[in-house]
Amino acid sequence: MSLLLKNRDYAVNESGGVTVVTGGEALLNEALFRLVVRQGSFPFLPRLGSRMYLLKREKPSAWADLAAQYAAEALADLSDLTVTGAAVTRQGDALWAEISLEWKGEELAVTAELEG
Repeated sequence: MSLLLKNRDYAVNESGGVTVVTGGEALLNEALFRLVVRQGSFPFLPRLGSRMYLLKREKPSAWADLAAQYAAEALADLSDLTVTGAAVTRQGDALWAEISLEWKGEELAVTAELEG
């Protein structure tokens, strides 16, 4: 069970409370959180998060490979979840990463806006 994040904030349900998700949706929510949080942001959990914010410093030709590497690092301890690929696009000043995943034989994907 997890609280749903939307646009870097908790999603509100129809009654004004926080939306709760379970199963694969909860796993994707946790993956999204780990991908958008800068690694090292939490002093007592220094390995939580990713290095995705570093992508803007690299050449666009290296973005996909690095995004897959950074995602695999960030998601390594999530049960039965494997990074199978990544694509990165630029929209204005923002970078968006779409991370392809496999969980218990099911293909999943999560898309995140990356801070720079």
